[in-house]
Amino acid sequence: MKLRHALSAALLAAAGLAAPVAVAPAAHADTLICDQYGSTTIGGRYVVMNNRWGSSAQQCINVTGSGFRIQTQQGSTSGGAPLSYPAIYIGCHYANCSPGTNLPRQLSRIGSAPSSISYSYAGGVFDAAYDIWLDPTPKTNGVNQMEIMIWFNHTGNVQPVGGRVGTTSVGGRSWEVWQGNNGGNDVVSYVAPSAISGWSFNVMDFVNDVDNRTRVDRSWYLTSIQAGFEPWSGGVGLAVNSFSASVN
Repeated sequence: MKLRHALSAALLAAAGLAAPVAVAPAAHADTLICDQYGSTTIGGRYVVMNNRWGSSAQQCINVTGSGFRIQTQQGSTSGGAPLSYPAIYIGCHYANCSPGTNLPRQLSRIGSAPSSISYSYAGGVFDAAYDIWLDPTPKTNGVNQMEIMIWFNHTGNVQPVGGRVGTTSVGGRSWEVWQGNNGGNDVVSYVAPSAISGWSFNVMDFVNDVDNRTRVDRSWYLTSIQAGFEPWSGGVGLAVNSFSASVN
């Protein structure tokens, strides 16, 4: 599942491993998901996944009509890769595609990708990670070759994969930029200097910056847009209050 993604915030790269996706019925009222790779759909267009790929300890998320909240998190690790990546997304993630998605889509055929996110933060060691996945093929399963991470917040002694390569401005905000490889895919991370709880922006602004920095070009495909958390310990109460994304 997010294994590929989880690598994104550690020195470790356990992320290339995937497991079958368990799909729960579509959520209407709040839905509690404790299955390791359990997921459900909301709003007729988004998938919410528990994605506890890095731990055998229980994690449960409460899925609402617009997002989710971590309700139980019993795992803990002091370093390396995080425990999980509970997230909401559009597109395709390990063959689990969101309803009616137009992803994967070639970058040259995308005009804009407006998105909005609202987070609530709580205790623990974690990063609030917004993921953008790219691949040279229209891949719907397995590990993509490029992961763009936007770190809206992080606590404790955690850092993105690779090393810091400088700073930049994207979407009218300043970011630290990190680049590296987690053993399964390349990662470019944009780290906010202070916590951001909500923002509306164009995903393509980050894709274009990565296009200028790496081997990614307009022939590549956008395969999914995701927002969630990577916890190392704690995290109960962390929430994606709302999420929206579309690809035009």
